[in-house]
Amino acid sequence: MVEAVSPPSSPVARSLIVAAAIVALGFVGSRLLGVLRTIAIAGEFGTGDDVEAYFVAFRLPDLIFQVLAGAAIGSAFIPTLTRYFLQRGDDAAWLLASRVLNVVALLTLILGLAAFVTAPWVVPLLAPGVGETAAERDEFNDLAVELTRIMTLSPILFSISGLFMGILNARHSFFLPALAPIFYNLSIIFGALVLSGPFGVHGLAWGVVIGAALHLLVQVPGLRRQRMRWSPSLHYRDEGVLEVARLMGPRIIGLGAGQANFFVTTFFASYISAGSISALNYAWLLMMLPLGVFGMAISTAVFPRLAEQAASGEPSQMRSSLSRMLRLILFLTIPSTIGLVLLREPIVAVLLERGAFGASSTEVTADALLFFSLGLVGHASVEILARGLYALGDTRSPALAAVAALVLNLFLSAALYGPLDEAGLAIAVSAGALLNAALHYQPLRRRLGGLEGAEVVRSLARMVAPCVALLAIVGGAILLFSPLRDGESSVEALVLLLLTIGAGAFVYLLTAVVFGQEEVSQLRRRFRR
Repeated sequence: MVEAVSPPSSPVARSLIVAAAIVALGFVGSRLLGVLRTIAIAGEFGTGDDVEAYFVAFRLPDLIFQVLAGAAIGSAFIPTLTRYFLQRGDDAAWLLASRVLNVVALLTLILGLAAFVTAPWVVPLLAPGVGETAAERDEFNDLAVELTRIMTLSPILFSISGLFMGILNARHSFFLPALAPIFYNLSIIFGALVLSGPFGVHGLAWGVVIGAALHLLVQVPGLRRQRMRWSPSLHYRDEGVLEVARLMGPRIIGLGAGQANFFVTTFFASYISAGSISALNYAWLLMMLPLGVFGMAISTAVFPRLAEQAASGEPSQMRSSLSRMLRLILFLTIPSTIGLVLLREPIVAVLLERGAFGASSTEVTADALLFFSLGLVGHASVEILARGLYALGDTRSPALAAVAALVLNLFLSAALYGPLDEAGLAIAVSAGALLNAALHYQPLRRRLGGLEGAEVVRSLARMVAPCVALLAIVGGAILLFSPLRDGESSVEALVLLLLTIGAGAFVYLLTAVVFGQEEVSQLRRRFRR
């Protein structure tokens, strides 16, 4: 018997694409501003000691937010809250939202205070190889501790803001959550360009804190429209709160392992050379543009629908939704990988090479971007596959996959940072991402009785010709135009880079149409509407 699935023109499919479009537009704006943020930071600070201290200081506050609010939102809160709205009504759902919000905010406040107090002992352990002398190392660590203490305010704000985002996404409200990161990036740009004048790199850190506050405030009108009823209750033994905590447990391990990858990279990079930490961070932020626009946007939009399909016992529809979105993510990220690999030097030069960011920084950052890009498909696939498992209430499999990826990253980083420098660390991260994706795919396939694997294979096969066409266009442009070939930073190089990207995308999509790629038709229909 053939199971019924939602055709692309069904209301469910339409709502998924509309939601994905809203989130994607927000992510596009956010990621483009993220690139401008990276440009602003690179131009002001280059790869010097101040920005190295900033990137090291960012790690601890980010860890606090990710392991608490990130764990609650991604794996536990949205599915549980969705089920409460469907099965128990608004009053019970809003009470659950209030209790989870209060508990997570309180725990984040406690951890933030602990990080503030222990920063002088913890922060120096993150990058022990920085500085050629003890005096240089002490000066660097003192600055990193100061910046860490400023930025410990941000996870407290983000824990509240992140749960606001989860509530709105659970109610299928995506616009303001997609808008919030835009304000965050604008604030960091303000910190880099304006506050850094009188306050140096401390102004950049304050830009992060102001951005976290704006990230929270911009979502308040959405909660008012949803008529959220907040309660000051801290009843942590509530059945729903305990369920969220139970689901969070493995996710905390998984997210902790994911964040530990950054600690591993920072640790080994500190032993390579001055500027290695910042070069790796710049390369990672550039790779995040396609990852955010394609992988994160689509996955964020589809997650509440997956949670509803799982709660309603609709495995065939959930399988169809996951397969369709996975194919769409692969269709968009594979050519992005090709583009980043071939155009890495002109991208870095055109975007970053100005002010304090010189040609030597471009070379190191471009090498790291090359090998980070090879893991883009893995990172993007994990975004959608992990959400499928979370919707099914399985947080254990993603946690185990993340720990396995961390172990591989740690082993490869230790082996490769000596002979290959920054490139070796980027290879280790990418290898871990690909392993992580494979270890997510298998349990999800098992839980759902497959993921329409034949359709995925056919979609990949139809991508071969468009990818070859893309290679020909971009490779030919690099051979013909010296600004692209030599990685120059100039107006001419910028124009040629944009024309090459545009021509490559056009030829890729045109060839995909000729070969009957379903994803192109799907995108064309939604954009026309």
